Amino acid sequence: MPQINIFKESDLQMAVPLDPAAVDCVEAAFRTLATKDVVMPPIMSLHIPEHNGEVDVKTAYVPGVDSFAIKMSPGFFDNPKRGLPSINGLMVLFSAETGLVEALLLDNGYLTDVRTAAAGAVAARWLARTDATAAGIIGSGTQARLQLKALTLVRGIRTAVIWGRDPDKARACAADCSAETGIAVTAAASVAEVMARSDIVVTTTPSPEPLVHAADLRPGQHVTAMGSDADYKTELAPQVLARADLYVCDSHAQCLRQGELRAAVAAGAVGPDLDHAELGAVIAGRQSGRSSERQITVCDLTGTGVQDTAIAAFAKARAAAAGAGFLFDSA
Repeated sequence: MPQINIFKESDLQMAVPLDPAAVDCVEAAFRTLATKDVVMPPIMSLHIPEHNGEVDVKTAYVPGVDSFAIKMSPGFFDNPKRGLPSINGLMVLFSAETGLVEALLLDNGYLTDVRTAAAGAVAARWLARTDATAAGIIGSGTQARLQLKALTLVRGIRTAVIWGRDPDKARACAADCSAETGIAVTAAASVAEVMARSDIVVTTTPSPEPLVHAADLRPGQHVTAMGSDADYKTELAPQVLARADLYVCDSHAQCLRQGELRAAVAAGAVGPDLDHAELGAVIAGRQSGRSSERQITVCDLTGTGVQDTAIAAFAKARAAAAGAGFLFDSA
């Protein structure tokens, strides 16, 4: 049996920072999903309501990529009360030719964090106004910080505002983000304040109830919703999708099952059979993106297996080239 590369979180943090290369990697994954015969089964989701937890398993085979990843991603959202992170997990990388295990990526959810933030940057790059300078983040956890950093990679963000359920955590998050990005970041008293002050808004929470409402939207605004990735989560009220001039999703089939589209269809706000654009098709030029500065655009990101295969293969190549990790003889 061949040897298996094992990489720790520290190896992967060194090899794959949230930078333009990571954004380009995820953008290429979206384009591939729209242009090649990607094999991407539905997400396997396990909900553990007793402990406010869930586990998602995602994978995809991408033609032309020598490996494919299977990712196991637990999210236990009461963990911060115990001093533990909400998200952890790992990825296993297999040879697409032989099916043999090539690498074990013990990332504790780090690569998921990076590719999710990179996806937010891709959505903003293709759907937000080019002159957008004010960002709004709903949520105050790890992904909130990363989404703001990601936005600064693709737009000239000069100010940002953050809202969280815990005002103290929101203020701490704003201070951390200001120190990290070098821009003016403040905490908001309400979601409505975030919406009123932002050109681009990213929602990053596991909320089971809508936080953003149609009346909050402003002409020219872009909203990326990335927290609703299960059928019991909803960050956007159904009428938000109805009011948007353009709604774009990462996977139409997946968003019908567990994205913001699911709740909007269930409420009768939008029809299930409409030809909603997918982000990869917009990137590939197969469907239209923003067409005017006054359009309201919404992007629904549930996280796709193709992103996980792409970032895992990217991480393995970078970490191995840097001499990180160690080999394990599986025989």
